[in-house]
Amino acid sequence: MKVIIDRLTKSAHFLPVKTTYDVSRYTDLYVKEIVRLHRVPVSIVSDIDSKFTSAFWKSLHRALGTKLTFSTAFHPQTDGQSKRVIQILEDLLRACIVDFSESWDLKLPLVEFAYNNSFQASIQMDPYEALYGRKCRTPLHWDEVGKCIGLGPDVVEQTAEAARKIIERMRAAQSKQKSYADNRRRELSFEVVDNVFLRIAPMKGVMRFGRKGKLSPRYIGPYEIQERVGTLDYRLALPRISLQCIVFFMYHL
Repeated sequence: MKVIIDRLTKSAHFLPVKTTYDVSRYTDLYVKEIVRLHRVPVSIVSDIDSKFTSAFWKSLHRALGTKLTFSTAFHPQTDGQSKRVIQILEDLLRACIVDFSESWDLKLPLVEFAYNNSFQASIQMDPYEALYGRKCRTPLHWDEVGKCIGLGPDVVEQTAEAARKIIERMRAAQSKQKSYADNRRRELSFEVVDNVFLRIAPMKGVMRFGRKGKLSPRYIGPYEIQERVGTLDYRLALPRISLQCIVFFMYHL
């Protein structure tokens, strides 16, 4: 399953995929489901998957003029929106599995429809209304359908005003979330060749000193810092342990 979300309107696409899909198959799916409907994105934030870090994928988006940014492992602030939507999607799919005997992928279009018509507190409206400028017509609310009023310059002005309101609401929500995070945050700074301990408590399934579970140590190391990646991430010289990532956010050190 691939979840693709628009940062401004919060609208989402849920695309069923297989682990056997190669990068060319992902490219076809991307053009068919995203570019065809919404044009070429300005930027994309994705996880560090081998398909999305491949030379072909990078060269494709370089040609399209799209900036690629990759999230840091175990740092939800980088792309917490996607994590939250995935949790909602899992809950919706569980309900489908309980209520229907068919495979979950058959209900995915309706699940996507339901999500895009659900109220989002951060923008104070549902994603469908934010994307199209009017409420969605559904069997449950025939009388609440918003009419598209205005032509020409009026439509442009209404769209610009709606986008301005959405951006203001998003900034207010992000500022509130940042204030909550800052209350528990420590200002840290490391240099290359410094030795640090790595906090691995949130990493499920990692063997720590031969143990799994709540009584295993919360930190491993120390490990040498090989490189500073950006302003807040560091590349560590890790031994052969069961971690796929070697770049970590500073608050895990």
